[in-house]
Amino acid sequence: MATRDCHPLNKSNAHFASPKGPSLSDRLESYSTWIEARISNGYWPYARNLSTPPEPTAKIAYTGRTAHNGINLAAQDYLALSTHPEIKEAAISTTRDFGVHSAGSAMLLGNNPMSLQLEAALSDLLHLDYILLFPTGWTAGYGTVTGLIRDYDHIVVDQLAHACLQGGAAAATKNVHRYRHLDVAHAAEILGRIRSTDTQNAILVIAEGVFSMDSDSPDLAALHASCREFRATLLVDVAHDLGCLGDGTGQIGMQGMLGKIDIVMGAFSKTFASNGGFIATSDSRIKRYLQWFANPHTFSNALSPIQCAVVIKAISVVRSQEGETRRRGLLHASTFFRAQLRQHGLETLGSPSAIVPVMLGKDAFAREASKAVAGSDTFVNLVEFPAVGLGAARFRCQLMATHTDEQLAQAAQDIRDAISSVESEQNRRFDSVDAQISSLEG
Repeated sequence: MATRDCHPLNKSNAHFASPKGPSLSDRLESYSTWIEARISNGYWPYARNLSTPPEPTAKIAYTGRTAHNGINLAAQDYLALSTHPEIKEAAISTTRDFGVHSAGSAMLLGNNPMSLQLEAALSDLLHLDYILLFPTGWTAGYGTVTGLIRDYDHIVVDQLAHACLQGGAAAATKNVHRYRHLDVAHAAEILGRIRSTDTQNAILVIAEGVFSMDSDSPDLAALHASCREFRATLLVDVAHDLGCLGDGTGQIGMQGMLGKIDIVMGAFSKTFASNGGFIATSDSRIKRYLQWFANPHTFSNALSPIQCAVVIKAISVVRSQEGETRRRGLLHASTFFRAQLRQHGLETLGSPSAIVPVMLGKDAFAREASKAVAGSDTFVNLVEFPAVGLGAARFRCQLMATHTDEQLAQAAQDIRDAISSVESEQNRRFDSVDAQISSLEG
């Protein structure tokens, strides 16, 4: 077992967030030692290896351990399209026609017939005329914020917005204002305060369709109305709901806001079976400006023809009767799984979506529970600081439309058993301490 100073349960990533010392590598020694202690003691559920397609059951290996088969609640393939035969065929045929590489930035010679078709498909889906593609969803968020906002402008952002948006805000301006999660009234209060002293500079308001750590959604119409009142621009990240909720248009469509949001930003990696990201807008000026000033678009190679073809076919499935059937399957899976977890006395956050967060609490307890569930036939993601706040660790379970009730019932039981084993061990320790104290008192 590791020494107390580097024990895998004694610290969190927060202790290592601000290393000091003249050598960039030497000052990381204590963190490296701590990570090695986590790996060697079974408390490292990250950087796993998936050796089969990302299906409801998969073969996965933890770092330093032999791969085994289990129920896969750790992948992001919400409608289970990554193994769809038509989508695989689209990738194969496009490889024959166009090769495997875009071979250039979209601002130079990286576009191809497939990328132009993808722009048209997204425009039709979102009822917004102008699309800009990015190599990843992360770069779409970061590049759009840093491309549009200058140091004299303001950003009003939900405190739980994705790291790409938070990082873009921090890089773009010192005038970053965070509003309480989903609290539209608080956002409006901040907007009013800004406009009372600054009528000259821009304000970008940032929200998400479905928040990836809490599976909840804002009132987009109310947020949009506040933006109009205070002459602000609204950006909504739809990475986790576009394609897989409602009629396929996600929370924007479900809330009657299709075609009304100023900037819609998204990722293809959750529902559309590919890396890549985009922004959509009704304002051609925004697209034109970002083509030059969103650095990840301008100075990165464009999406490959294969990626574009995969997403085009995925959009086609999303908009078909099959897509509707798959969305119903996903909603059933989420509702059923949440009910199973509640029957086991476990707390889940948010509303039914592909994401089911199971609250654990303190990081040390969460690592113990993660180690315990790793010994079962269920794979889940442990989320701890800095992805969530200290003391708010959780399992983030990610469902597919093709998960069965039997698989989800077994997964819920595995999670409950893992958590119960940790609770029992903690109680045993407390009883032992109490016995020692009673002995001393006697």
